[in-house]
Amino acid sequence: MTGVHEGSLVAVASLLAAQDGVIARRQALEHGLDPNDIRRLIRRREWAVVYPGIYVDHTGEMTWRQRAWAAVLDAYPAALGHTSALPDPGSVIHIVIDENRTVKRRRGVVAHRRADLGTSVLWNLGPPRLRVVEAVLDVASAAATQTDAIDALTSAVNARITTADRLLHALAERSRIRWRTFLHDVLIDIRDGTCSVLEYGYLTDVERPHGLPKPIRQAPTTVGRKGLRDLDYPDHDLIVELDGWRFHDSAQARDRDLERDLDAAISAGRLTLRLGTGQVFGRPCVTARKLAKALHDRGWQGQFKSCPKCH
Repeated sequence: MTGVHEGSLVAVASLLAAQDGVIARRQALEHGLDPNDIRRLIRRREWAVVYPGIYVDHTGEMTWRQRAWAAVLDAYPAALGHTSALPDPGSVIHIVIDENRTVKRRRGVVAHRRADLGTSVLWNLGPPRLRVVEAVLDVASAAATQTDAIDALTSAVNARITTADRLLHALAERSRIRWRTFLHDVLIDIRDGTCSVLEYGYLTDVERPHGLPKPIRQAPTTVGRKGLRDLDYPDHDLIVELDGWRFHDSAQARDRDLERDLDAAISAGRLTLRLGTGQVFGRPCVTARKLAKALHDRGWQGQFKSCPKCH
């Protein structure tokens, strides 16, 4: 472009590469372009307008990351938040801004206000994004149901993007958050071995209120194929597997689990019971009675307890 210093072109190209091809007008001007240069780039279709003052270096369909950069630069200072700061971001772009600001609404973009924006964001990332622990807590506290909140917490810990202890520490630092006590209690149980919504439901609706013995959670198999058992009662030769809606990604995975069940029965005389959402959430009291009988048949000396929901 006529009149543009070569160094400016290099600087702009470098910035575009770092920001997935997205740039703000203010950045272009800071790096040596002038308004005429920007208009010329748009006229030549080398750049396209995403929002007023936000451009992308092509005229085709934008990628998710380009949409994310555009949303952050449009509302800057802003950062990705909520699900957009996590590994499975979804299609909607969520951003966080200071609690005292308002920004223009953009299609496909949701803005969330925070009081601690400066300290809760990793500004050095591209695009800047909320710290993982804060994003996970935001998703959990904004969930439609407590079951969805449990899923958000267990999924984050199972994916190893954070830990229950880190989430507990972050939760303690939050002065205002929906379901504080509930989230705290769930995180304690996750720290102690609960790994899914179904496992949490078993613990809180089946096991605890009915006085069933405490199993070993995520216990390694002792015979046959290697793997982890959801709930193991080694003193009573009983295994309980919890098959939720995400259970078995493939026929091969189901085959491997059934083979472990068979190995446990034939090689160690161990009974495997598989429970689904109906048994855990739909009929927890009936399920607890049946499990108590299975445990009694295998030597458990404890006493089944009726809970307030038992008929």
